[in-house]
Amino acid sequence: MLGRGISMDEAIHVAIIEDDRSTREGLGLIIDATPGYRCVGKFSSVEEGMRLIGNKIPQVLLLDIHLPGMLGSEGVKRLLNEYPSMKILMLTIYAEQEKVFESICNGARGYLLKKTPPAKLLEAISEANEGGAPMSPEIARKVVALLQKTGPPAKLDEHLSPQEIKLLSLLSQGHSYQASATRLNISVNTVRNYIRSIYHKLHVHSKSEAVSKALRSRLIS
Repeated sequence: MLGRGISMDEAIHVAIIEDDRSTREGLGLIIDATPGYRCVGKFSSVEEGMRLIGNKIPQVLLLDIHLPGMLGSEGVKRLLNEYPSMKILMLTIYAEQEKVFESICNGARGYLLKKTPPAKLLEAISEANEGGAPMSPEIARKVVALLQKTGPPAKLDEHLSPQEIKLLSLLSQGHSYQASATRLNISVNTVRNYIRSIYHKLHVHSKSEAVSKALRSRLIS
């Protein structure tokens, strides 16, 4: 179901590689039931995906990390060598530091926990398609923990205000714009204004990138 005024070509084409059938079918239903999204392939392994994805190359691929045969974390590089235009989002049950790092080094665009609510999953697909790097907050913290071990804090060109730092801290904990506005006793429009200012100061283009950079810079913890 693409929705009124949205053609199949305009929708974001998504494929899924997931060995659990119920999870695979459930994700496909969520995607196909949402205007602006279209599931163009569902596969149970990297090997099957490598054989069949070429029939309809997706813009975004949801890739399970634990698969029979080749692991998703290993398959990222092979899939991107074959289909370099794809944006790959990894899916996992829990945040495994080693596999997270391996997948990102191999070219994964983002990393989400399977418990991510449907609305946030769709938001992440859209963000990845637009060039962002969506990550569940728990996973962003794992990535930052690894980065903190390998280098000094990132230096910022401009300082964030105390209120902007508080907002980023709330977002890093998974709070929505509305929930953050309530906690800060400001309007949602003010939150959006802060977000625009934060993006400009941090030179980022998405919420996940802003949170990751703030964590790396030790602005929040």
